[in-house]
Amino acid sequence: MAEAEIWLLLDSRGMGGIESHVAEVAAGLTAAGARPRVLFLADHGPHPLKDRLGAAGVPWECLPRAGALPGRLRAGRPAVVHSHGYKANLVGRVAALLAGVRHVASYHAGERPPGRVAWWDRLDRWTAWMGRRIAVSQQIAARIPGGAPVVPNFVALPAEVAPGLEAVGFVGRFSHEKGLDRFVALAAPLPGAALVAFGDGPELAACQAAAGGRVAFRGAVAGMAPHWRELGLLAVTSRAEGLPLAVLEAMAAGVPVAAFALGGIPQVIRHGENGWLAAPDDLEALAGCIRAWLALPPAGRAAMAAAARATIAAEYGRETGVARICAVYYDS
Repeated sequence: MAEAEIWLLLDSRGMGGIESHVAEVAAGLTAAGARPRVLFLADHGPHPLKDRLGAAGVPWECLPRAGALPGRLRAGRPAVVHSHGYKANLVGRVAALLAGVRHVASYHAGERPPGRVAWWDRLDRWTAWMGRRIAVSQQIAARIPGGAPVVPNFVALPAEVAPGLEAVGFVGRFSHEKGLDRFVALAAPLPGAALVAFGDGPELAACQAAAGGRVAFRGAVAGMAPHWRELGLLAVTSRAEGLPLAVLEAMAAGVPVAAFALGGIPQVIRHGENGWLAAPDDLEALAGCIRAWLALPPAGRAAMAAAARATIAAEYGRETGVARICAVYYDS
């Protein structure tokens, strides 16, 4: 492993999939003997990721402005700068070229962003050829001109397994593409199910009103590790996806997943074996998957939970994921 630091670059105001992934990469690199450092393009104040990195002993810093990155790269001379998200990718790509530092860009988003962000997203993809790149699913790689190596998201396998309670959970940002409104709508075809939503975002108020008390909203949490034990099943109701870390984290904790077959999810979930898949946008089919889980006897639920966990241990563990990323970093 190279002696120089590996810098993980992002622009972030809150905790989400990219932030959780950066924390996983940093932890995995540390365990592999590397020296990661996380750089925020700007300081947006207190942040759960800063707390998580600090607790893990991973150094982090905030740049005074995005334009300061080339000088910081020249001064620090990292072995690699690995950016995450369209803004960090664009800034990191240019800064790395100016500083003569190797750059790798990760592409996480399965959705097509609206408005002005769509133009920045396209620019990020159109300039991907200027450096190395990683996509978290084949579908995302196919949208990048020239393609990209696929390195699926990965997670650490927790020591404890969730006890398999009755609750069905939603975990994610309360935004249109994540489909919280669809999760709330599951209350109608599943009148006896306990529905719990973890997260925050612009659709909270509307979805709370629509839920009419049939969904328990738990708010945003710094990480789901201590909360998976409160759920028996994770429901993914997104309109677009890459490969959600929530899916991998849930399965690693022994919480099976019922999801729309989007992005990289079908590569992880084998319908009826370690979870359930429904056709995208078919909410009734997804409700049927959840009913199938509710109908399982305790032994059946335990077997499904064990199969979900075994899938992550075999294919999506932290050590495997970091090895794949390092192969992109250092492949000459």
